[in-house]
Amino acid sequence: MLKRISYGDKIMMVVIYLLLTLLAMSTLYPFWNAIAVSFNVGVDTAKGGITFWPREFTLQNYEIILNDSRLLNGFLISISRAAVGTVTAVFMTALLAYGMTRTYLIGRSFYMVFFVFTMYFNGGLIPTYLLIRSLGLMDTFMVFIIPALISVWNMIIFRTFFKGLPSGLEESAYLDGCSTWGIFFRIILPLSGPVIATLSLFTAVAHWNDWFMPSIYITNNDLMPIQTILRETLNANIVTEQTAMLDTSSMALMEKTKQITSKSLTMAMMIVVTLPIMLLYPFLQKYFVKGVLVGSLKE
Repeated sequence: MLKRISYGDKIMMVVIYLLLTLLAMSTLYPFWNAIAVSFNVGVDTAKGGITFWPREFTLQNYEIILNDSRLLNGFLISISRAAVGTVTAVFMTALLAYGMTRTYLIGRSFYMVFFVFTMYFNGGLIPTYLLIRSLGLMDTFMVFIIPALISVWNMIIFRTFFKGLPSGLEESAYLDGCSTWGIFFRIILPLSGPVIATLSLFTAVAHWNDWFMPSIYITNNDLMPIQTILRETLNANIVTEQTAMLDTSSMALMEKTKQITSKSLTMAMMIVVTLPIMLLYPFLQKYFVKGVLVGSLKE
């Protein structure tokens, strides 16, 4: 028998849906506005008033970015870094977290305090730079991977999740002759799909958005990720724009830059950098709301 919804409940549902709609619009509008600005003529954008649609449509902002010969190589480096870095970091972090859940691990409390200590205190940029250089990681692809192998915060999340799994699963596996490695790979990891997907997305986003570390440890242009390249391109364009404004005799430069501004290029660069990682989200979204142990164990 269907329960009738009272008049007060209907009003409450309308208010809730209205608030959620406003919240969604406030979240999506800045990104949509950035798309509109990126497709608008720069000098027209400087006048203001661009909201949902470009006022003077142009592809020049994207042409300037995509004409950079280093861009394709930067995309490959960023994709490789995000893929390799995410897989290795999530695996190593999950492996460490699983070890930290073992009650027979000697010194487990000391290790936990030691790990948490590193979340709040570090040696600073200069000691880190000296360490990276002494390890021979300067101007190598592994400088993207090795320093980011372990995330203490993600380890704590993994550890909490693993401790919440029913102990009967592991006990049954031990009785069947399964080793510790077998339990980790055959039981723990398959049941950890939601947390693995969530932390993988966070890790991939961190790798994808990072431009600061390559600017310090990488001098080889062939290893520059897309984010660092786009930042350098933006800075170069700002200098070019300012030079064109000061040097009135450079008519060719004025003609080249009169339709663009640093703001329009910034928005176009933001779209170029953000779009790939946004395309990854729909493939992982189902894991965020999916149950972990539905029907997996009955006691």
